[in-house]
Amino acid sequence: MSVLTRDEAQTRAQFLDVHHYLVDLDLTTGAETFESTSTVRFTARAAGDTFVELKPVTLHSATLDGAPLDPAALDGNRLPLSLTEGEHELRVTATMRYSRTGEGMHRFTDPTDGESYVYTQLFMEDVQRVFAAFDQPDLKAVFEVAVTAPDDWTVLANGITERQPDGTWKAAPTPLLSTYFVCVAAGPWHSVRTEHAGLPFGIHCRRSLAPHLDADADEILAVTKACYDRYHEKFDEPYPFDSYDQAFVPEFNAGAMENPGLVTFRDEFVFRSAVTVTERQTRAMVIAHEMAHMWFGDLVTLRWWDDIWLNESFAEYMGYQTVNEACSDLFPDTWIDFGVTRKAWGYEADQRPSTHPVAPDPEAVPDTASALLNFDGISYAKGASALRQLVAWLGEKDFLAGINIHFKRHKFGNATLADFIDNLSAATDRDVHGWAEQWLRTTGVDTLTPRLDGEGLHWNLTVDRAGTRPHRISVGVYDRDALDAPVTREHHEIDVPQEKPLALTGPRPALVVLNAGDLTYAKVRFDETSEHTVLWALSSIPDPVTRAVVWNSLRDMVRDGDLEPAAYLSAAQAHLPRETELALVQGVLAFARHQIADHYVPADERSAALATINGIARALLRRTEDGEAPGLRLTAVRAFVDSATTPDKIASWLDEGTVHGGPELDPELRWRILARLAVLGATDETAIAAELERDPSATGQEGAARCRAALPDPGAKAAAWSALFDSDDLSNYLFTATAQGFWQPEQADLVREYVPRFYEAAVALGDRRGPAMAEAAGRHAFPAHAVDADSLALGERHLADTPMIPALRRKLVDQLDDLRRALKVREG
Repeated sequence: MSVLTRDEAQTRAQFLDVHHYLVDLDLTTGAETFESTSTVRFTARAAGDTFVELKPVTLHSATLDGAPLDPAALDGNRLPLSLTEGEHELRVTATMRYSRTGEGMHRFTDPTDGESYVYTQLFMEDVQRVFAAFDQPDLKAVFEVAVTAPDDWTVLANGITERQPDGTWKAAPTPLLSTYFVCVAAGPWHSVRTEHAGLPFGIHCRRSLAPHLDADADEILAVTKACYDRYHEKFDEPYPFDSYDQAFVPEFNAGAMENPGLVTFRDEFVFRSAVTVTERQTRAMVIAHEMAHMWFGDLVTLRWWDDIWLNESFAEYMGYQTVNEACSDLFPDTWIDFGVTRKAWGYEADQRPSTHPVAPDPEAVPDTASALLNFDGISYAKGASALRQLVAWLGEKDFLAGINIHFKRHKFGNATLADFIDNLSAATDRDVHGWAEQWLRTTGVDTLTPRLDGEGLHWNLTVDRAGTRPHRISVGVYDRDALDAPVTREHHEIDVPQEKPLALTGPRPALVVLNAGDLTYAKVRFDETSEHTVLWALSSIPDPVTRAVVWNSLRDMVRDGDLEPAAYLSAAQAHLPRETELALVQGVLAFARHQIADHYVPADERSAALATINGIARALLRRTEDGEAPGLRLTAVRAFVDSATTPDKIASWLDEGTVHGGPELDPELRWRILARLAVLGATDETAIAAELERDPSATGQEGAARCRAALPDPGAKAAAWSALFDSDDLSNYLFTATAQGFWQPEQADLVREYVPRFYEAAVALGDRRGPAMAEAAGRHAFPAHAVDADSLALGERHLADTPMIPALRRKLVDQLDDLRRALKVREG
C-alpha cells in the first residue's frame, strides 16, 4: 500500500476540485465484510492523470463518466484515473472488511448480550478502508451517506439521519468536510436525546451500558450544553452543523474523535464502576476538547498534516480553559490536573530523541505515515502550554479576536500556520510572528532557575534561563509562618529574560517558586534554600497550582538525575497524606508507582519503594475513614492494591467483597485486585474463570486476559505470547490487556527468554496488522521492566538494523530512550 506524500497531495489539490460524495454502505452482508459504493462528482482543471484511494477486499466495478475501468488496474490502494478537463463522475463498488483494530469500520460484538455494533474511525488514511475517496484534508466536499442496516439497528452519521420507507437510513447532506471526518455509527444503540439552542443533541452507547449512561446523562449533557454556550460567547461563527451527537463506542483507539456532528468517544467514559472527580473532569475536558474542534479543525481544517498541532493544541487549550470557565461548579480548577498529568507528558516527549517542533517544517512531514507520529505530548500538551503562554503574553481579548478573524477568513476551507499567525497578528501590535518562531519552530524544554543576591532586607532575584524562549511568568515569594509553613509574601509577574533583576524587600525568602501560576512551559529549579523548604513544607504551599509546579519540578529532577528517587518517595510520604488536591495525589502516586518503583530504583530496592507507596496508601485510608472524601479513598485503595507485595490483605478484600470501612468492590476494583494477586502468584485460572462468569462484559474479558497473562506460570506466559504474536485473533483492546499482564518486574526471571524475541515478533506484527497494532505493541508489549545494559543494547541493535513501519520505530525510539534514562538514574 502506498502512503500519500505531501507533494502528491499538493499536485492533486491543484488538479482537482471535489464537489460531492454519495456513499452507500450495506452492513447486512455478514460479520466479516460489508458492501460499499461511492459516487464522486469532481472537476479536473486540465487533462491529466491522477488516482483515487481504496483498500478493498474485492473491487467489483469502477466507472468514470459511465465508462468502465479495469478493476485489475488497482495498484495497492490506488486506482489510476486518466481525466479530460472538466466535470466528472466516478462510481466505485467494492467489498470492504470490518476491522478489529479500531481503524476503518470497526465491528464489535458485545459479550454481555451478543449485540453487534460498528463505527468508523477514518483518520489520516483510513477512509480508504470504507469507501473510495480522494483522501487528503484539503479536498473538501459535501457528503451524503446512505446505510442499509439490520432492522433493529439505529444509524448515526454527521448529519441528522432518517429511516426511509425501504428500510435504509439516509443522513442529511453535510457542509464541506474533509474525507477523514466522515462518520457512521450503527447498532442497537441506547440513546438519550434532548434539544439545546434549537438543535437536536444526543448521547449514545451500547445497550449493555445503558444503566451507566443513564446515571451520568444529566452531567454529560450539562457539560455539553455549558461548553456549547461558552463557545458561542467566545466565537463569532455559530456552530456549523445540524445536530450534536456523542457516541461512546467500544474498543476505540483514541480518547475521542471530532467527527462533525457525531463525536465518537471511547466507551470507558461511560463509567461502570466508581471513579474520582478528576476522572469525571477528564471526561468533561474531552467533551470540551472535541467540541472546540467543531470550529478549529472541522470548520477550518489544516491543509496538510504538518499543521496537526493547529487542531490539537487549540482544542487541548480550549478544552481545559472552557471547562474551567463553564463548569467551575463541578470542576473548580482543571489546570491543576493539566499541570501534573498532561504537561508532564509534554515535558517527557520533548526530551526524547523523537522530539519535534510544535509546528514542524513541512519537509519534516513528507507523507501520512510520518504525520501519524506527531500525535504525541508535543502536539497536545506542549502546544496547549504554548497557547496558554501566548494568551498570557497577548491577552485573551486579542487572542480571541485573532481566532475569530481566522474563522471568518477560512470557514469551510483550509488554513496553514502562516494563515493562523497572520490572523492573530491582525488583532494585536505584538510581534506574533517572532513569538511563533521562538515557540513553535524550536524543540526542547527551557530550564528556569532563581538566583538571589543581597543581604539583610534587600535582595535581587535574577532568573537564569537555560534555553532560548521568552517567558511571561508569575514568581511566588514565601516566608515561614509561626508553624514554619510557607506563607505568601508577594507575587510578581515578570518577563524572562529580564531587563533588570527583581528587587525584593524583606528577609531572604524561605521559598521562591518560578512559574507559580504555571503559565509557561519550562522546567523549574530551586535555589538551595527553596529546595530545602520544598522538601519539608510542600503540602503547606497555599496554592494548589503552585504545588503542581513544584511536584512537576521534583519529577523532572528525578528524571534528570538531580534528585534521588528515594528523596521523591520521602517527599510523597511526608506530604501526600496531608494533600487536599486529588489530582496531585493521583499524579504523584502514579509517578511513584509506575516510574520510580518499576524503573528508577534498582531491583533490590523495589520492594522498599513499593512498601513506601503502600504506606502512603495506608495513611490515606486512615485519613478517609469518615467517608467524606470518597475520591481520595478510592485513589488510596487503588494505590494500596497496586503496591501490595503480599496477598493477604487484598485477597481478604476480594473474598469479602469490600474494603474495610468501604468501598464495596465494584468490577473495576475486583479485576484490579485479581490482577495483582495473579502477579503475586496468589490466584489461578479457576478464580479468573469464576470472576469472568461473574462479569462477562467486554471489560471483564479484558480483565481476564490481563490476569491470565500475569500468572507466574511458564504455560500461561507461552499462551499469552502466542495470542499476542502468533495469531491475529485479538482485537486491539484484548491485545493491550494481554500485553499489560505479560511483563511484570516480579517475574523478570520467568520472562527473560521473551525479551530478545520481542523485536522480531513486534516487527512482524506491525507489518501484518498495521500502525494501530504496531503502536500498541510498542507501547504495551515492550519489555520496559528489563532495565539493564544488555536489554538496551539489544534494542538499539534492532533499531539500527531492522526495517519496521514508522509507528513501531517511533515507539521503540521512545521506549529505548526511557530505558536509557532509567539506567542513568539507577547509576546515579
